[in-house]
Amino acid sequence: MTGATTGALPPGSDITVRLVKREREKVRYPARVIGDDGNHVVVRAPWAGAGVRDFGFVRFEHGDVFTEHYWRDRWFAIKEVRDARGSLKGWYCDVTRPAGVDGATLAVTDLDLDLWCSADGATVLRLDEDEFAESGLTEEDPQAAAQAWAALDALERLARNGGFGPLLAV
Repeated sequence: MTGATTGALPPGSDITVRLVKREREKVRYPARVIGDDGNHVVVRAPWAGAGVRDFGFVRFEHGDVFTEHYWRDRWFAIKEVRDARGSLKGWYCDVTRPAGVDGATLAVTDLDLDLWCSADGATVLRLDEDEFAESGLTEEDPQAAAQAWAALDALERLARNGGFGPLLAV
């Protein structure tokens, strides 16, 4: 389904976000469409985890709200994370294949590489490079692997040079 499109999703509509990793569904959760220009889809959803997920540099927990940005032509997704009071925690970025929309499902394929940028921009961390190396994608699909590395590099440049602001405008 990735790359498929059925046109722009109407703001306010409900959608299911489906994250696939190595051909297995990793997570599925409901979200509300904030905007969709036919390429850039923005949804909002509460933290979908069963409990607290403590990464050491950030905790995702009940009450957190994610405003998630997906593109049908980019190899990443950017998730703005706010706590229950609305305070910005930062941005969690996933390197993915371009998003696909089929009916009321937005599907993305996670390619293991991630980036974290704290709310103040002082902490920018490249994550899971070891998982990516072990995934076998470099051997299986060298072009996709090159796209994934380029996406991670682009995200890091944006994070270190003023942030994601213009890219995330709805």
